[in-house]
Amino acid sequence: MYVTRNKQSTALTLFAIGVFMGGLDNGIMSSALTTLVHSFKVSASWGAWLITIYTLGLAISVPIMSKFSDKYGRKKMFLLSIALFGAGSMCVALSHSFVVILLSRVLQSLGGGGIFPIANGYIVATVPVKKQGRALGMVGGMNGISAILGPNIGSFILSATHDWHWLFWINVPIAVLLVIWGARGLEESKAEGTGSLDKIGIILMSLGVLGLMYGLTNLKGAHLLHNLGNSNVWAYAGIGVLLLVIVLWYENRIDKKGRDSLVPMSLLRQSELRWTLLIGFMSGLLLSSVIFLPAFIQVILGWPSSQAGYWYTPMALASGVGAMGGGAFMDKRGPIVTLAFGAVAAAIGSILFPLWVHTTWQMVVASSLVGLGVGVTLGAPLNFLITEKVPQNKSTALGMLSLVREIGLTLGPTIYAGFLTRGMALFPEKLMQNLKSVGISPSQIPTSELNRMNHVSGFGSISGQIDKIPSLPIRHAVSQALLAAGQVGFHHLYWSAFWISIASLFCILIVKIYRNRPQQGSKDGTSEAATLV
Repeated sequence: MYVTRNKQSTALTLFAIGVFMGGLDNGIMSSALTTLVHSFKVSASWGAWLITIYTLGLAISVPIMSKFSDKYGRKKMFLLSIALFGAGSMCVALSHSFVVILLSRVLQSLGGGGIFPIANGYIVATVPVKKQGRALGMVGGMNGISAILGPNIGSFILSATHDWHWLFWINVPIAVLLVIWGARGLEESKAEGTGSLDKIGIILMSLGVLGLMYGLTNLKGAHLLHNLGNSNVWAYAGIGVLLLVIVLWYENRIDKKGRDSLVPMSLLRQSELRWTLLIGFMSGLLLSSVIFLPAFIQVILGWPSSQAGYWYTPMALASGVGAMGGGAFMDKRGPIVTLAFGAVAAAIGSILFPLWVHTTWQMVVASSLVGLGVGVTLGAPLNFLITEKVPQNKSTALGMLSLVREIGLTLGPTIYAGFLTRGMALFPEKLMQNLKSVGISPSQIPTSELNRMNHVSGFGSISGQIDKIPSLPIRHAVSQALLAAGQVGFHHLYWSAFWISIASLFCILIVKIYRNRPQQGSKDGTSEAATLV
């Protein structure tokens, strides 16, 4: 059922604001994490649970809230998602104990998981196909921009108010306005002919996703393969994968009986859509690489940490242009060409970092290309591909896409951080070489200072201390050692982002091959799906 143009404009505005609000959350939390750790007097490892528990809740709620929106109504579940997110934000702001704030983050995540996929599901169900690109691009652009700018916006609010509570209070009036406006301005949309609720599938899916995602969040350190041997990784992730396999077996059985399944098995049976989900996973891996840009700017280009984060802005703007412009481009040229353009832009931007970037303006060019590619991928094309052959449960299909992207976003930072950690391991050796080259013996450096330099845990832990070194020759030696170690780490990081983009392009070409195959039941060997190449 398509809605009128005025209703479409109202819906898009509501979705854009809601998606932007929800997308900011983890970025805002990361900027306030140190403040919250001190405020609640907990260790850094416990403080990290403020992000981990939200990630776990988000991964569980995405497929379930998406399914509920198809079954009970997309308007109803979108407004419920906004209300839960707003209520969770208010509870976080009112929290006076660490247990309460953790529970409040769970409530937030239950709402946050539904906002983006339900918004996209509403669009593909109510907007004509030829206009979906622009609409999906607009919502995707808000999601990409908010994910990239979240830490900066959080830091700005924190520095302006000097009170972490305002990071969450600000969501409450926005959520209230969206619920009131949406209740009056949105028309209901839901899938037809849905059966009884698949309670067993929901329980198995929740436990499986929880196990897998918790295992992935325990991947820490420089050596990914070595960390896979950690029982907190393989045990939980293994149980999660086993439960998800059981879910697929169970859902396939009830789907064959004609009952309404939680997992859209018709989607998973199509090779084209399985490859599309793989592209979604790689888009999460690629998006997670952008969080290391401030560290690159600080270590390689020499900007102070207080200003490095602001250089996110060109990438964020390019991401918005990519998402919105990519949507309009898709309406004219189709999803495959648009996705391929995004993958190529991201690949070129990534490879420029190790091969070309030595100045700030060069970094702006390269990061803008990465942002452009990420924006195109997060926008319309993948959402269109994953839903065009799903006649009813469109939000459910989009929830699956969001889930695999979330898995990529969780796994990606561990892979990239491993490259940086291995690069940082070269720092002590580089430092000794530099000191010898200027005729300084390690014995001339205080033992405490030398030990601290030899046991740094990351680039940020030493780069912010360089200016405090009184000796200019030693300061220069430390700076050059940090630069050399950083170049090695970031070289491998951006090469890996390049190869992920190339792998994504390869998957896009495979999807194109499947789309160009004659469809069953087509008289002339063509199909409507193949026309939108």
